[in-house]
Amino acid sequence: MKFHILLSGAVVTAALLTGCGGGSSGTAQTPVTPVTPTEPPVVTPPVTPEQPEQPEWETLFNHCAVPRGAGYPDVQGTLNEEMRWLRSFFDTTYLWYREIPANLNMADYSTAIDYFMQLKTSAVTASGRPKDRFHFTYPTATWEALNSSGVALGYGLTWLRNNDAALSRILTVGMVEPGSPAALAGMQRGDSLLSADGVSVTDTSSASVATVNAALAPKAAGESHVLSWRRNGTEMQVTLTARNLTIPPVRMAKVLDTDDGKVGYLHFNEHNAVAEGQLVNAIQSFKDAGVKDLVLDMRYNGGGLLTIASELAYMIAGPQATVGRIFEKPIYNDKTTPQPAIMFQAAALGYRSDNTIKAGTSLPYLNLKRVTVLTSAGTCSASESVINSLRGVDVQVNLIGGETCGKPYAFTPASNCGTTYFAIQLQGVNDKGFGDYADGFTPTCRVSDDLAHAQGDPAEGMLAAALSYRGTGVCPVMPKALRSGTAAGPLTPWRHEVREISIR
Repeated sequence: MKFHILLSGAVVTAALLTGCGGGSSGTAQTPVTPVTPTEPPVVTPPVTPEQPEQPEWETLFNHCAVPRGAGYPDVQGTLNEEMRWLRSFFDTTYLWYREIPANLNMADYSTAIDYFMQLKTSAVTASGRPKDRFHFTYPTATWEALNSSGVALGYGLTWLRNNDAALSRILTVGMVEPGSPAALAGMQRGDSLLSADGVSVTDTSSASVATVNAALAPKAAGESHVLSWRRNGTEMQVTLTARNLTIPPVRMAKVLDTDDGKVGYLHFNEHNAVAEGQLVNAIQSFKDAGVKDLVLDMRYNGGGLLTIASELAYMIAGPQATVGRIFEKPIYNDKTTPQPAIMFQAAALGYRSDNTIKAGTSLPYLNLKRVTVLTSAGTCSASESVINSLRGVDVQVNLIGGETCGKPYAFTPASNCGTTYFAIQLQGVNDKGFGDYADGFTPTCRVSDDLAHAQGDPAEGMLAAALSYRGTGVCPVMPKALRSGTAAGPLTPWRHEVREISIR
């Protein structure tokens, strides 16, 4: 457009020059000294800029080797087209696109997912961990059901695993959903898995690991597997049948009476659409009870929607600390147009659920200057954004438990041909510009997960330590033996990475 404006100015100037020295008819003319005419300047005709070529990820979208059929936008394509869509999309949007291997041969891969798994950086963090540990896929239908409705297929168990590959595999029950197949079978927090379908959990052969994994992560409702476990030296066995379960993201919200006032305890497990209404109800109940302090249990909360995390952080800190302040600012690669920061969200966005809060409804808040968060390696992504954002507006955040997972990154899920791909597209920083926690946040007090007590029990190790620390400012000395598999090191929730994401 600027080129056309300059051109118009040149044309106007040329027109004025051609009229100089002339006069009207019948008027005496003043002789003038002839001048040698000069050639007018050559004006180059405007050239319409060529439009940039449309990227392949736009032209090949929904070109599928196996279209899904009626009701879907898929058209007949090839596996090569699916792979080219992937390469083009992530060459454009992946945060570390320069670090994607350049020598990948699409012909060497039999599926688009196999190819996708190589489209990532191989760099490591300061501690030696892979910089990108969050590169995964999910069937689109399953992802949509999980994210929008909180529905999950399984037995109602959250397994905790040890992280040290040099030690025997340990799988322990961290949570049991009330009313689930596992709960009805009598399984409890702290039960230690012995075998699945007759295969020992300590057998590290590929076939045995695959058998155990298949039993613990069933693919369809109605699928049954035999699990054996140990509790206090007693071995038990049951056949469990998987079904679709509605998992509440807010597991518990209760008020604890302490010597120096009322403390809210909030057990929060996932930042999904269903969480909005449940969190609003929980915070409102704390406000009505006159709560002046909060213990936020996110030890197994792997993340989810950053907008939900922003609402929660606002409801903790209130408007005085957050008005006009950034919850999280996204930092993209240099090919991506910068996007506005996510501000602290003071009104409900109106996510649809069984307890929808009308969009625009003012959120309740506690106006807290201090919050205690129970953490573990399962505290990830959007949960870490809550911690980082509150620290960015000078709310004191004490962490009781273990290091968090270390994911200052987020992505926008990209779906194509029935698969939803998750690849890092941005790094988030708080109002102070800090977002460098790829190796996790260090706990204020290091406390093991106490599997001998239920979460929310004031005697449970992490909660007891949190209540003690808020009163004394001193980390308590913990008992040597908690039923947490401490000999094998910290335990991490064993689940698909879809639980360890943060999306806008």
